Amino acid sequence: MTNPVADSASDYNAEIIQEFRANGGHVGGPWADTPMLLIHHIGAKSGTERVTPLAYYPHPGGRFVIVASNGGSPAHPGWYHNLKANPVVEVEVGSQTFSVLAESPGLPLSASIRAGPPGRFRCSC
Repeated sequence: MTNPVADSASDYNAEIIQEFRANGGHVGGPWADTPMLLIHHIGAKSGTERVTPLAYYPHPGGRFVIVASNGGSPAHPGWYHNLKANPVVEVEVGSQTFSVLAESPGLPLSASIRAGPPGRFRCSC
């Protein structure tokens, strides 16, 4: 039996990924003014490679900050657990692809992320 919610999320993400790649890292619609990246991660349990589009904001030192908010859910999204298990991943930003090491922020970085940049990326994590 398939999960229609999971299927619709997969379809939605597939459309964003296709648009991102076709437009040098830019997407339209509700995400038009949002910096996006594609993260390639390996399933912690399955070992399957997945690609997930995520919003980010740049942080000093050339870092990309992503927030595992899962739409406000108390549980982390699946990709978070995958990054914890396999932190060396590939990221597509714009038309570039490169390897990064995913890290959970320490306390000073966490505090600066919570304060957030002005505008739409504030979080209450």
